[in-house]
Amino acid sequence: MTTSKNPGRSGGSYILILHNSREQTLAVGSLGGIMFSPGWFAYVGSAFGPGGVAARCWHHRGIAGRPHWHIDYLRAVTRLQQIWFSHDPQRREHQWSLLLGRSRGASQPITGFGASDCDCGSHLFQFDSPPSFNGFKRRAYRELEDHGSIRLERVN
Repeated sequence: MTTSKNPGRSGGSYILILHNSREQTLAVGSLGGIMFSPGWFAYVGSAFGPGGVAARCWHHRGIAGRPHWHIDYLRAVTRLQQIWFSHDPQRREHQWSLLLGRSRGASQPITGFGASDCDCGSHLFQFDSPPSFNGFKRRAYRELEDHGSIRLERVN
């Protein structure tokens, strides 16, 4: 398993692996009140602006005082466990969302979550058990042409 202590300042794509320990309803911006079940969540994003993946993941490590993205609302009540990331210069978040959606045990709990600026059904996926980094990485390398290195950062 490839691990890294720092996602780096380059742009790229990332997946946050979150654990929600209890059922709860949250007001999520324009999506309104949403009930979240206990379980594991994988949120897919990209960061090609200033500071790249490192700056965006630094933001997601904390709790946003003024939520900006849909994930900020869920992040406030979940525990961040892992960050999967790549500095591949191609924006991979949409391809990664398709891969995660086809993963064993994956469901899309909220249509449009994190995907208000694209045609993806959602960038948030729920699992009963933690999704497999190695399985995801194997599928990405097999199915996505010329994919850059995908790394794992353990948060806890």
